[in-house]
Amino acid sequence: MNDEELLIQNEFDKLLNDYLNSNHRRKVERVTKAFNFAKQAHAGAKRRDAITPYIMHPLAVARVVCSRMGLGSTSICAALLHDVVEDTEYEVVDIRNMFGDKIAQIVDGLTKISGSNEIFGEQNSIQVENFRKLLLTMNSDIRVILIKIADRLHNMQTLGSMPPAKQYKIASETLFIYAPLAHRLGLFAIKTELEDLSFKYEHPQGYASIDEKLKATEKTRKLLFDHFAEPVRDKLDKMGLTYEMRARVKSAYSIWNKIQSKGMLFEDVYDLYAVRIIFEPLSGVDEKNLCWDIYSAITDIYRIRPDRIRDWVSHPKSNGYQALHLTVMGPDGQWIEIQIRSRRMDDIAEKGFAAHWKYKENNVEEDTELDKWLQTITEILENPNPNALDFLDTIKMNLFSSEIFVFTPKGDIKRLAQGATALDFAYALHSDIGNKCIGAKVNHHLEPLSYRLTSGDQIEILTSHSQSPQPEWINFVKTAKARTKIDWALRRIKKEDAEKGEKKVVALLKKAEIENTTSNMDRLALYCGFRKREDFFCSVEKGDALLPDNIKKLFSKKSDNTLLKHVRQALGMVPTNSKENQPLPTEENKEKLKIDKSKPYILSEEAFNHNYIIAQCCKPIPGDDAFGFINDDNTVVVHKRSCPIAIRLKSSFGERILSTKWSSHNNMSFEATLEVKGIDTLGVLNTITKIISDEFNVNIQRLLIEAKDGVFEGKIKLRVHDVEDIQRLCVTLHKIKNIKSVGRVVD
Repeated sequence: MNDEELLIQNEFDKLLNDYLNSNHRRKVERVTKAFNFAKQAHAGAKRRDAITPYIMHPLAVARVVCSRMGLGSTSICAALLHDVVEDTEYEVVDIRNMFGDKIAQIVDGLTKISGSNEIFGEQNSIQVENFRKLLLTMNSDIRVILIKIADRLHNMQTLGSMPPAKQYKIASETLFIYAPLAHRLGLFAIKTELEDLSFKYEHPQGYASIDEKLKATEKTRKLLFDHFAEPVRDKLDKMGLTYEMRARVKSAYSIWNKIQSKGMLFEDVYDLYAVRIIFEPLSGVDEKNLCWDIYSAITDIYRIRPDRIRDWVSHPKSNGYQALHLTVMGPDGQWIEIQIRSRRMDDIAEKGFAAHWKYKENNVEEDTELDKWLQTITEILENPNPNALDFLDTIKMNLFSSEIFVFTPKGDIKRLAQGATALDFAYALHSDIGNKCIGAKVNHHLEPLSYRLTSGDQIEILTSHSQSPQPEWINFVKTAKARTKIDWALRRIKKEDAEKGEKKVVALLKKAEIENTTSNMDRLALYCGFRKREDFFCSVEKGDALLPDNIKKLFSKKSDNTLLKHVRQALGMVPTNSKENQPLPTEENKEKLKIDKSKPYILSEEAFNHNYIIAQCCKPIPGDDAFGFINDDNTVVVHKRSCPIAIRLKSSFGERILSTKWSSHNNMSFEATLEVKGIDTLGVLNTITKIISDEFNVNIQRLLIEAKDGVFEGKIKLRVHDVEDIQRLCVTLHKIKNIKSVGRVVD
């Protein structure tokens, strides 16, 4: 056996060991058969690094499926075989003949997701369509999604062999889609790793900085934990509990996200770690009661922070998560979050959906909100938005949202996304109630449809038979279900209006003795300022379209120039006062920018505003982690990699992404805004402006300072050359007495 064969065999032995240590039935022969088949099918193939045997990837995916998701032999076999149909000469029928219908069905689902080249439309994304197909598989088998998440995890773990532009695309797609999906399915450990890996590839310097600081503070955290844990252990031991207590460090991505969103320093993040207590159940004692007994024991020792209690034991999260969270003041004067959960609760928290169903089958747990979420996804997929990106946003709305609990007039509890409105609640009850909703009584007070609900509210929905969904309702709702139902209803209404309007236009053409053709319809629509016939017909039905007085004259040869002018204006090609003989723009007239995607695109000083522009949503400056996006007009738009809009672009239009590299910009300055907070003392403002102007020779464009009750907060807009200018400025200003925080923000 050569080194390569030995490597493969060792990995398979580890997989078998994981499987034999699980609670599943021992179908080793079946797993071995799938491994041998996959190994033979992928024989000679290598991973992207051109060194690693390809079979190592299916083995790694199978190990994630087995050890980290707790799935059984069917899923393990499907994971081993998941790339066979796509990458080799074998077909689904071969898998079915050798391994049966169920494994073939899962492999087929995975193949369709990976191999699809269908898209919603010319301007939409292949990735989004694949994600839609991924969700569709939930109707047949949830294991397709679980294996796909495992596949994405291993691809992220080996992303280093990819070129930078591909890394940005895959990392953003992971952060935008797969991490929230893992979160929704209860796979918290995998969700955290996906986030950290995405962060590592998108912001390598930021990741390395936080990782270094976490290692540097490790000993201090251990001392704090030991000091906190000693009296708690004594108390729990006296209660006769079997338990484990450990500190869980906040992930690098979570820390970075908090630093970015709050404009704070690493040193200011107080909740760097949480204490987790996992107990074994006692015979005859309810798990919920034990959670509260442990809570009582801890609060006898330490003072609790009342606003930080989270009871996920009585009301589990939608993904099945159960635990009791509390925050106490530790012996060293630091707030410490504690998570109390049973072994069963911990199993569900770590292994998510698979563990949820395992316990459900054992009649330990009833149907949860997870079942309802799957039903919601199914409803959305039955009437998907034809725009791929809108569809993606609709799905994502309910993946990562926090939750509130509200009540019906009869006292029944309903779970909604945080920020949900009265209209969301109406649609949660029934689509017909939502469509006919005119208002609500919240806690017996009349409120509008847009009223934002909070936990504990009691809501009664008011309806009217004459009511129908309005376009502005889309802006009122937070939940995916409500958005989908409104969107579907509006499209149905629009279709009905268009059909009625079309009949009126046909009658008009017939009366003018003009042939009813698609071409004539388009010319009339364009003349009236509409790009699409459907919009034109709707406008006719509503009485908004300004139809010409003499239709017949419009279609005469003499009116060609007038019609051409209206066509140009409707398409936005020329301003209203342009001359009629101005030539229409063509692709040949546009200067095409030649871009080599295999190399980093150089953001040089000379090319600024000619070959590339700065995105106004995030305003990157030289030195920022950035990437390029090729716009429809072939212009490169430069975004920060952390920009929310950019994350959407990278995850949806991967083929347009460019890796970029800043060159020096010594002669140019860029706009940046600093946020400064501190104690309001005499002369502090003068000190700040003097340092900026004199020591750094930086031009201040705008200064806005507001002081209240002895504390000031201000924003300073200035022009700098690069990120280094900002960093040096922040360090210097932070040294000023009474300055508490300095950070860059997007203005």
